Parts: sequence; C-alpha cells; structure tokens
Amino acid sequence: MGIFRRVILPVAWLFVFAIIAVALVKIAFVDGLKSAASEPAPLAQVDIPTVPATRATVSNTVQIKGTVQSDPAEAVRSTSAGKVVQVFVDQGATVAKGDALFQVRAERAVAGAQPSSPDGPTTAAKPAYDYFNVLAPRAGTLQQLTTLVDQQVSVGEAVGKIDPGTYTVAGPVSAAQQYRLLGKPGPAEIALVGGPAPFQCAEVTLKNNASDDGGASSGGLAATGGGAGMAVGGAIAGPGGGSSTQPDGSNPTGTISCAVPANQQVFPGLGATMTVSAGVAPDVVTVPLTSVKGSVKDGIVWVASKAGAGAAPEQRTVQLGLNDGNVVEVTSGLTEGEQVLEFVPGTPAGPEPMMGPGQGTYIPAG
Repeated sequence: MGIFRRVILPVAWLFVFAIIAVALVKIAFVDGLKSAASEPAPLAQVDIPTVPATRATVSNTVQIKGTVQSDPAEAVRSTSAGKVVQVFVDQGATVAKGDALFQVRAERAVAGAQPSSPDGPTTAAKPAYDYFNVLAPRAGTLQQLTTLVDQQVSVGEAVGKIDPGTYTVAGPVSAAQQYRLLGKPGPAEIALVGGPAPFQCAEVTLKNNASDDGGASSGGLAATGGGAGMAVGGAIAGPGGGSSTQPDGSNPTGTISCAVPANQQVFPGLGATMTVSAGVAPDVVTVPLTSVKGSVKDGIVWVASKAGAGAAPEQRTVQLGLNDGNVVEVTSGLTEGEQVLEFVPGTPAGPEPMMGPGQGTYIPAG
C-alpha cells in the first residue's frame, strides 16, 4: 500500500499532465499552421440583381383622383354709363348669350341753340339721349341682378352674375405626373364614383399651381365670381375630403381639369377618376424605372460588366421617352438584351424585402 501511494500514484498523475501538455502544444503550434485554403468557403455571396433591356409597348396613361365642381358664375358688367330705364328679365330667369338684360339711357352732349336775332334771347337746347341694351355675356341662369329703374350705372360696373350650370372635373397632379404629361394631354376618360358608365372628355387643361393667374391656392385655374357651387381651382379635396396630398405622400404641383359634356348628369362633390392618355410607344427598348436615375429626357443606367461577377458596372447616359410608371422607353444609349442593374446604386429598393441566401445590394466604392 505504501508503494502505491509513493510511486504508482505520482507516476500516474505525471502521465496525465504530460498528455495534457502535448495536446496543448499540438493545438497551438500544429493545427494553427494549417493552410487557410483548406477551410470551407463562406456560404453567402453578394448577388447584384440585374435585368435585361427588353422590347415592349409603353402606354403613357395617367390616373388622377378628382372631384366634380360647379363652374364659376360670370359677372354681368354694364357696357354703358347712364340711367337704367328698363329691366327686361327677372333674377332667376334662363338667358342665352346676347339676350338683353336691361336698358341704359345716356345723355348725349348737344351744342347750345343760337338766338334768332342778335338782340333776342338764347333758348336752351333740348337734351338728346341714346339708349343701349346691356347683353348677357353667356348662356345660363341669371343668378343675380341688382339694377333698378332710374339707377345710375357706370361702364364696367358689376351688376349681376350668370350661373352657366356647367361642371368640371378637376384634380391635383404631382410633379412626376406633370413630367409624364409634358406633351399636350390627350382626351380623358372620366369614371364617376357611383355614377353612370365612364365617358370621354375632350378638352383637358393642365396648369401649374404657381401660374400667372395669381395664386398657388387657386390650383392654377382662375375663378371669377361665385357660382352655385365651388369655384373651379379652389382647394381640391378627394372624394372623402381631407388633405390634398397625393397617395404617395407628395404635394401637388399642378391641377388638371376637363369640362363635363352637357349630356352627362353630375353633381358637385362627386368623386371621379380621370384617365388621361399622353401617348403610346409601340415595340421600343425599355428598362424598369428603378434601373434609371432620372425619368425624363436624360437618364443614367448602370450596365453590368461582361467581365463577370465582382467587376464594377459601367455608368452610361441614355435618352428617355415615354414611361408608364413602371418601365421607361430608352430612345438611345442602350440596346436590347444588355443587362443593367435593377436598382440605382445606393438607392433603397423600396420596402426592404426578405433577403435570401446570396442576395444583397450593390454600393460602389466612393
């Protein structure tokens, strides 16, 4: 028993410590010197999404949310100075353009009468009068007429209003929509909320908010007088009211409007969708709008390098044509089949998608 404690047990412990020491030396100086090439390659790799330039037909149609509004009343102004001697129509009557509304008597200057003899008395000349009819400037309902018989009126004095009884569909447009409608807008299709079938509207007018008619709040459309309903060009709200910001959160920069045909029955305040056509480009080279920096006239795309993965893409300037909100026509600078980056470098690709293995966003150095 004494030999086991004094000899065998210490030798056993010494053997265990020797094995531990050898294992540590192997880990530190043998396994650590192995070539890194033998390690497995990383599983995730950056994959730059690209799309080819393809041929397609681009239909540049823009949809605008708007409302039906009463056209503003037009002021009736006196075209002669003098005394009102007769009123032909009553307030509320229906008139045609050119109908006589009231008559004005204007005194004409007459030279004084000459005496019959040098010593005879001078007799006063009898006054002479001219009579003028003030006409309706447009057809409609005589909404207001303030003239009274024997009232004195002056040239240009506003004495009434005529409500045309016509309507206009108007809605705000964003800067992006205005760029798409740079050319003269074509006819529009109007679809009323809860109304009749969609109908065509031929005369489409596009104006900037900061136009020459004197106010950004007018929506770029002049409003004279006060009609039975809202004046066209006032603050435009959507069918449900509220603010005039666009669905994408941008502020409107202009107003588009179209006169409702006389054979359509509408009411002020009805919600409407205007589908405006601004051209069609058949069988043209196109790329997604997300691939282009810029969307009007000049743009920049990044063409994938033919050298393969890891090579920097080529930045190239291209000429742009029509776009439909998803793809844009490339008129020059790019040929069919060339691969371009799907997203402009450094630009978030919309809402962050779920990233799968081997996917990422390319951001060039510098």
